[in-house]
Amino acid sequence: MTGQPLPDAEFDEALALVNECRDGHGAVPRSAPPTTPTPAPAPAPAPQDAPHAQATPPAQSTPPTPGEPKHRDVTPWPAARARAAQAVPRAGGEPVAVPLDKALGMTLAAPLAALTDLPSFDTSAMDGWAVAGPGPWVVRADGILAGHDRPEALGDGEAVRIATGARIPRDATAVLRSEHGRIDDKGRLHALREVVPGQDIRPRGQECRSGDHLLPSGARITPAVLGLAAAAGYDTLGAVRRPRAEVLVLGDELLTDGLPRDGLIRDALGPMLPPWLRALGAEVTGVRRLGDDPEALHEALTTSTADLIVTTGGTAAGPVDHVHPTLRRIGAELLVDGVAVRPGHPMLLARLRPGRHLVGLPGNPLAAISGLLTLAEPLLRTLNGRGPGQPGGPATTAAYPASTPHHVSTEHPANTAYTAYTAPVRDDVQGHPYDTRLVPVALRGEHAVPLRFNGPAMLRGIAAADGLAVVPPGGANKGQELEILDLPWGPADDGGECFT
Repeated sequence: MTGQPLPDAEFDEALALVNECRDGHGAVPRSAPPTTPTPAPAPAPAPQDAPHAQATPPAQSTPPTPGEPKHRDVTPWPAARARAAQAVPRAGGEPVAVPLDKALGMTLAAPLAALTDLPSFDTSAMDGWAVAGPGPWVVRADGILAGHDRPEALGDGEAVRIATGARIPRDATAVLRSEHGRIDDKGRLHALREVVPGQDIRPRGQECRSGDHLLPSGARITPAVLGLAAAAGYDTLGAVRRPRAEVLVLGDELLTDGLPRDGLIRDALGPMLPPWLRALGAEVTGVRRLGDDPEALHEALTTSTADLIVTTGGTAAGPVDHVHPTLRRIGAELLVDGVAVRPGHPMLLARLRPGRHLVGLPGNPLAAISGLLTLAEPLLRTLNGRGPGQPGGPATTAAYPASTPHHVSTEHPANTAYTAYTAPVRDDVQGHPYDTRLVPVALRGEHAVPLRFNGPAMLRGIAAADGLAVVPPGGANKGQELEILDLPWGPADDGGECFT
């Protein structure tokens, strides 16, 4: 394992990693590779009278003792992201007509075609004079402003004052900028430099012709897209409907206000998840606090109309972890049941019925964020009609400072094929022996700086982070290039100081 010993503030996390590696009574975790650094003793040969005896699959851990939870088929982290992205049709949701002022952040459901020529008539690119023929020119008393109807045609030797964006009069040959002309005492206009026919005139159709495709379907609707659509004649846009998401907060130990007391703790996920889901493109329809009530959970899962239900906690196998039993009760299909990532390995993805999915997040805050970016983000990206490699999500869009030479790769394991942004880490990063690890980092100059407070229950590190570094099994050395998962609000601007 690479990396330096963890600071005292992270001793609990390091201890947790060691304990997790044991996965019970010294067993190798299911996420471990078939060959581990310390070979296990060879299994005893099968008896001669056991014709159907089989070797234990390499990914299996030793059988649990009575009372221990059954191990799951843990999915590698890249494969889990790919499976989440492929859980719904690539085309996303149904198209809807959305007014321009409501469409920001959505996805075009069809190519954006120009409804008119742009510009729709010859216009002046500068303030100055529209001139006809060679100079000097006699200047008309009137002028042409933007928004005026067809101006009177110019004759040779004539000029007229014109504003930027105003319609060019018929038979004009050029626009002479204000700073490039001089009017003599007889009212004639003289050019201070050569006048080239067509200069500073934007001809009709210079940008596009009516019917031209301006943007493909699947493009994210940014402020610039809204401006282009308006210029091209649109009042509404055909967009992919935002997926509806509902958050179910589980746990009797959670408080919604005040200080922690009497064994109770404040709920951090209820306030955090809805805005995070909105930043990922979802329309959050509600937050329900269900406690540890299996019947309330069953009722919520069977009555919700959301495209995506996100639960918090209850994904393990403890006495009040009701997510798995409830999913079995309603006949849901488990697509991902545990991921080889730390923090957050007990996360899950289930299909409740066609068009309805559930992402089960662990209850610890940073572990929940890990689950959100591992499973919910790829699924929402697809529901929004943005496939791998298209802009519009933390896995596809980075916002690094322009002066920072971060590297871009279009290759990624498990055929996820989204654009991966990488940065060298400034320090050694502690890793898990067998699983991927997601570590909050701040982007400083050319490097990603690992932040200290990165335990599963901690939010201090991620609150100061610009992204999450994807640390491979075994850790990473100083200077090693790591993939960075962007946070949906981009890098923080804190003057360059790392408080964690």
